[in-house]
Amino acid sequence: MRFLTALLLLSAPAFAQDVQTTDAPGALLRWLDKMSGETADVELAVGQSAVSGHLTIRLDACRYPSADPASDAFGLLTIRDARALDPIFAGWMIASSPALSALDHPRYDVWLLRCSTMAGSAE
Repeated sequence: MRFLTALLLLSAPAFAQDVQTTDAPGALLRWLDKMSGETADVELAVGQSAVSGHLTIRLDACRYPSADPASDAFGLLTIRDARALDPIFAGWMIASSPALSALDHPRYDVWLLRCSTMAGSAE
């Protein structure tokens, strides 16, 4: 079992290199406050930040497969909690697999829905 897991992890970069991606001008994210149940959709342009609750969410990049823009999105996010010095999340989120690289926070959840395929539109 360990061998199979190691083999899959080592071959994952080879699979990822086969997909041509396009940089998007922005993305649509969803934010959830687990305590109150409040949700909000946040549309951000690359380089833009939004504040939701104690979180500041910054979109650093969003990419999607060039051949099929509706199939998936990959967003590079930096998420800070106003009560912490270091970012609580910094990395890539994948829209189709949010649990693969998820924000680990007891109160808040943030996930990527899709990239914007045109300026000002998260489609």
